[in-house]
Amino acid sequence: MNALTAPMLAASKNPFSAEFYSFANTDFVVTLGFLLFLGILAYFKVPPMLRRMLDGRAESIRNDLDEAKSLREEAQSLLASYERKQKEVEEQAARIVEHAKEEAATAAEVSKAEIARSVERRLAAAEDQIASAQAAAVRDVRNQAVNVAIEAARAVIAKQTTADDANKLIDDAIAEVGDRLH
Repeated sequence: MNALTAPMLAASKNPFSAEFYSFANTDFVVTLGFLLFLGILAYFKVPPMLRRMLDGRAESIRNDLDEAKSLREEAQSLLASYERKQKEVEEQAARIVEHAKEEAATAAEVSKAEIARSVERRLAAAEDQIASAQAAAVRDVRNQAVNVAIEAARAVIAKQTTADDANKLIDDAIAEVGDRLH
């Protein structure tokens, strides 16, 4: 390290020598220009102005960060609110679907019961028609049997009765009808 620092020290000019303070020395001129620049900055109060500008910029950044933080919190609360609403809507939709299923099941049961009642009514009507047809058939058979019996009785009576017996039967029947009517 000694080998490197020795040439550097030899090349630099000693600020305490008379040669250093001449305008021919560029180091002196640069130092003088720098000090003059610092004096001008101090005269025009640039450092306080820079400080105010930097403080204002820092405050603006701080405000932007606070606003961003509040916007983020607001966005998170809105997101949570929308997630809650979405969950509520999903739950409500599930309830509606469940209610619709229950109503459909109830309607199906009511429809089945109504169909069963309709089938029972139709069966009862069919049974009534069958019973009526049976009764009509029995009546027809009885009427036929009565007619056959009357014809058979008439034929038997006609063969066995004489004219006097027939007149007597007619007179008895007329008298019986007269008694019943009065």
